[in-house]
Amino acid sequence: EVQLVESGGGLVQPGGSLRLSCLASGFTVSRYSMSWVRQAPGKGLEWVSTIYSGGYQSYADSVKGRFTISTDNAKNTLYLQMNSLKPEDTAVYYCAHGDTRGPGTQVTVSS
Repeated sequence: EVQLVESGGGLVQPGGSLRLSCLASGFTVSRYSMSWVRQAPGKGLEWVSTIYSGGYQSYADSVKGRFTISTDNAKNTLYLQMNSLKPEDTAVYYCAHGDTRGPGTQVTVSS
């Protein structure tokens, strides 16, 4: 059974950093593409970033240069390093594998 569990969210001031983690089970992270998506209050789901099985990464323009997606194959875990956070980054963040998403982790950027 494929399961994804995110962690690492929280409250941070503008300009701050957070690292989100997504522990995967039921499949090997390194063999598939994995993504982060987010949903801000009152808005639809927004794609943030994808890492492909070969290591290639892609980012939404809104986070390019500030966020970094990566994997730890030994831990079967996906990460999202978020730097220079802005209030508009406030959202519930989900990791995704195909049609499967985790329960999400809340990120709030506020002073």
